[in-house]
Amino acid sequence: MKSSSAHLEVLGGADCPPDREGLPLYLSPVEAGFPSPADDFLDCRLDLHRHLVRNEAATFFLRAHGESMINAGIHDGDLLVVDRSESATHNRIVIAALDGELTVKRLIRSQNRVLLMPENSAYPEIDITEHEYVHIWGVVTYVIHKL
Repeated sequence: MKSSSAHLEVLGGADCPPDREGLPLYLSPVEAGFPSPADDFLDCRLDLHRHLVRNEAATFFLRAHGESMINAGIHDGDLLVVDRSESATHNRIVIAALDGELTVKRLIRSQNRVLLMPENSAYPEIDITEHEYVHIWGVVTYVIHKL
């Protein structure tokens, strides 16, 4: 049986440049046919931080390791945007500290049970209903991964 925990790496601090100017954002959708001159459609400079971070004081980033959430679109090495101010309600994907280890799982609340569910059938569910050492760190709001 495979381990249900995933190793997560907290990012921030030295990785963040103090002054982000952003990259170009184009209004026109990209064409799969005849190319058009892109400069004609330049809208503004894009700062991904503005689009991905709703509450800066409550947001942090993690890098996922493992394949327990592959069917939710979270792959090994993906960057997760986590918001501590979001409610950890039924069916949300959360970061949980379980016995001192961080894991990313779907939170399921049903019939007097609380579960951390993987999104890969090769991994077992984790029943945390009566587990003493569980803390929900936050809700995953975005996933960024390389193609």
